[in-house]
Amino acid sequence: LQRDAKGQYLFDLICHHLNLLEKDYFGIRYVDPDKQRHWLEFTKSIAKQMKSQPPFTMCLRVKFYPPEPAALKEEITRYLVFLQIKRDLYHGRLLCKASDAAMLAAHILQAEIGDYDPGKHPEGYSSKFQFFPKHSEKLERRIADIHKTELIGQTPETSERNFLQKAQMLETYGVDPHPCKDVSGNPAFLAFTPFGFVVLQGNKRVHFLKWNEVTKLKFEGKTFHIYANQREDEKIILTYFAPTPEACKHLWKCGVENQAFYKLEKSSQVRTVSSSNLFFKGSRFRYSGRVAKEVMELSAKIKREPPEIHRRAALTVSLGPRMLGKALGVLPLYPALTGLQESASSSPLSGTPLPCVQPSSPPDCAHSTPVRTVSHGESFIPRSRSQAADGGERTAVISDEAYSPSDSVLPTPVADHSTELSSSRQINGAPCSIEEELEAEEGGDSGDCRGAQEGAGGDSALSEVEQVNKFVLSVLRLLLVTIGLLFVLLLLLIVLTESDLDVAFLRDIRQTPEFEQFHYEYFCPLRRWFACKLRWFLFFFFCS
Repeated sequence: LQRDAKGQYLFDLICHHLNLLEKDYFGIRYVDPDKQRHWLEFTKSIAKQMKSQPPFTMCLRVKFYPPEPAALKEEITRYLVFLQIKRDLYHGRLLCKASDAAMLAAHILQAEIGDYDPGKHPEGYSSKFQFFPKHSEKLERRIADIHKTELIGQTPETSERNFLQKAQMLETYGVDPHPCKDVSGNPAFLAFTPFGFVVLQGNKRVHFLKWNEVTKLKFEGKTFHIYANQREDEKIILTYFAPTPEACKHLWKCGVENQAFYKLEKSSQVRTVSSSNLFFKGSRFRYSGRVAKEVMELSAKIKREPPEIHRRAALTVSLGPRMLGKALGVLPLYPALTGLQESASSSPLSGTPLPCVQPSSPPDCAHSTPVRTVSHGESFIPRSRSQAADGGERTAVISDEAYSPSDSVLPTPVADHSTELSSSRQINGAPCSIEEELEAEEGGDSGDCRGAQEGAGGDSALSEVEQVNKFVLSVLRLLLVTIGLLFVLLLLLIVLTESDLDVAFLRDIRQTPEFEQFHYEYFCPLRRWFACKLRWFLFFFFCS
């Protein structure tokens, strides 16, 4: 890409590659070096938005969930939304009861492996797939029973459509959780869905505000406010606290975009919104794009031959109880859409970077159903078969678990040095990448690896200098902005007090009691003092 390329150019390039016309539901997400998520803004330059150094790592994902995903016009769009919701289900963002969970998983199974075949699918075949953060043997048997008896003959397209119809009925459909705390300090997750604003605590939905009830979204620092009118005479204000000011600003931007997309009738009604009522304070943001009603109207006009869809064949690897310990730290692999792959994000539960899925991975790595793995968090360590059997139905109810979105807090990969070191080896006590290790073995010497480590140390020292330079530049920029604002205010003050401009705006200000008091008690004495000093200066200057 050119250095001045805007986000819209990259997004159009990807949609053209995927042959996607109903593209307004999707967006590009990335994570900055501080592990903060962002949506790529299409009207701005890509290079100016990225704080990291190239190459940039981004992900295509659903940004605005369709209110009726099964009713989407084209199959390619439904397939991409299906992949996103399947990922939401796996990461614990899509909560449901055991009966709904079994039906959703059975539809995934039917879409990926087709009809049940006793010759190809031995007993316990459903246990080789990981549909949820964790589930019991009883739930696995229920999934297999539905797949064997109720879904025979369904094509992948039909199974995906039925999956979408089932998913859209759930309360947490379209939830992309933002971790926050309420005024009492209790953890909560805020989310924006096609139908309104949602607050989740534990596994319960404690607040739901329809989009036509939400009147204003506002933030200041780490504090986020939601103003709403649930009834004509009842106004409520919900206040939550984000982990950082950057996270709060991202939450506010997501809310502004979702409200504009789902609530407005036309994109011409979109207005620039401010996070504060003060002119010189706060952030200003404007949603750029079509709204949901316009998108559906344009989709109805699509007339073309359905594009070919390259679905990934399912690959399953069964890990027995003895192998679960070895699987610690291995990240499940996710769908690679026609060459676009997502690498692993850091687990927020442990803080340990997980290995990335590199483009050079063997074809077996690019499967659509994740390998059964174990995360570092306690809530995702599966129990043994005997423990699951003793737990009975309780372990099969997904919604009984506390709402822990796992990697969904940071779903987008971050390409940094720590990620590279997570897949490194040790040579003579120093970490060295696999490629460097092979080179050292071939040359019979590990000097190349040590040289790489010294180079990395030099890079770190250089990065510290760059950080100092950035800090100095930011301070200078702040001083220049402050001086500019003071100069503008001084000019405005002179125009108000000294000029004879008969403008309605200026006349109204001059007639206010506060301005008259300021003019006679402060400005006039100050002007006389400056005039006196100036006369004395000129007198001594000419005399000398």
